[in-house]
Amino acid sequence: MFYPAYFTVKFPLERPKQHLNHAMNCILKMIYRLLLTVFICLTLAAMAGCAGSPKKQQATVSSYTSKPQSTVQHKPGTTYASLNQQYNRWKGTPYELGGLNKNGIDCSGFVHVAFREAFGMQLPRSTEGLAESGRTIAKHELAVGDLVFFKTGFRKHHVGIYMGKEQFIHASTSSGVMKSSLNNPYWLQHYWKSTRLLSN
Repeated sequence: MFYPAYFTVKFPLERPKQHLNHAMNCILKMIYRLLLTVFICLTLAAMAGCAGSPKKQQATVSSYTSKPQSTVQHKPGTTYASLNQQYNRWKGTPYELGGLNKNGIDCSGFVHVAFREAFGMQLPRSTEGLAESGRTIAKHELAVGDLVFFKTGFRKHHVGIYMGKEQFIHASTSSGVMKSSLNNPYWLQHYWKSTRLLSN
């Protein structure tokens, strides 16, 4: 039986064309997923680590925060006891970005609450705001109650409260509120700066 020539050409070309369209669709999907992943990563990085979420940040209206380079007088000998009391109260509380209660708290939130409860001070709610408060001191000058800051990633910062003997308390992303050593290789590598808010 005789078949026109176009029949013998049309069908063999149909399958390669389908494969080509399928391959193009797969490539487009991969590009879309890659762009979406990059966008999500950049968005998360821009949240600046431990900074509280905008909806949960509290306004800092006290006269203290209007003069971030000053220090606040505090009765000598009670700093450690006051902060240790806050640590015992919050120890083990899980980490939650933007959290500010026993269900979850972030690093800047823990500092914010600890200083408010221990010393009646209204500090900034974000890590960036805390980093601009008080006066910068050298690492060898650290005393109980000073803040220690770390750069943990692209535009990501972490903050804790120095407790003496190379120890600091903080809300870590892995274990919640805990005590850590400044001599830990991770914190040694990511240490950024220290500031002083209290003047004993």
